[in-house]
Amino acid sequence: MQYDMIAYSVVEDLATITLNRPDVMNALNTQMRAEITDAMRRAAREARVVVLTGAGRAFCSGQDLGDRANAANIDLERTLRDEYVPMLQAIFDCPVPTISAVNGPAAGAGANLALAADVVIASEDAFFLQAFTRIGLIPDAGGTWYLPRQMGLAKAMGAALFAEKISARQASDWGMIWEAVPAAEFEAVWKARATHLAKGPTAAYTRVKQAMRTSLDNTLEEQLAIEAKLQGECGKTRDFQEGVLAFLEKRPAQYEGR
Repeated sequence: MQYDMIAYSVVEDLATITLNRPDVMNALNTQMRAEITDAMRRAAREARVVVLTGAGRAFCSGQDLGDRANAANIDLERTLRDEYVPMLQAIFDCPVPTISAVNGPAAGAGANLALAADVVIASEDAFFLQAFTRIGLIPDAGGTWYLPRQMGLAKAMGAALFAEKISARQASDWGMIWEAVPAAEFEAVWKARATHLAKGPTAAYTRVKQAMRTSLDNTLEEQLAIEAKLQGECGKTRDFQEGVLAFLEKRPAQYEGR
């Protein structure tokens, strides 16, 4: 697929997907959603970590409502089912770690697109806004699933009902994201984080994602069984052998991602 709404690159096992409609604060339209979906699936094959970020001053302002004349006639159920679900599923299903580098405002579906990644790193200039009730809607794009799990039901309910801005620092303090970083350090920090993961034990990272996600619905007994199974799989990887050898030899491990 040719990319016109995003930029895509892979450098040293790090794939970067940049939402690239800065003139409309990277608002999501049909074509952009299709391109993100394709790029995520491609990155899963070509890289060991994937970063999603925005061009210009915003991460993503959400659904493109620029066509005001037709906004009221949009079939929202079809749009979510046919366009958002594949995009969000591609991020969720990605076997390697995913990072949202939130460089600026993330609003509406754009906020929840950011939260779909495994790790969210935000500039302190950024904010998150569940803007949906401002136009008579409910949080979508996975918001009603991610928010209660990441920040608790009380905060999630307030964020959805009041539709107030949540600063990057608040989001970090509330457990909604991994960290908020001073704007001057933001790019260096997310790149260092991504590079660290790109050079890490990829097979272990994949199983970390599996184990953490299943834990939310499992009993302790069920989760212990899953841990044992996944740990057994990790123990058969070359990265585990290298990690132990590097520990014994007191040197940095050189992981191959297998």
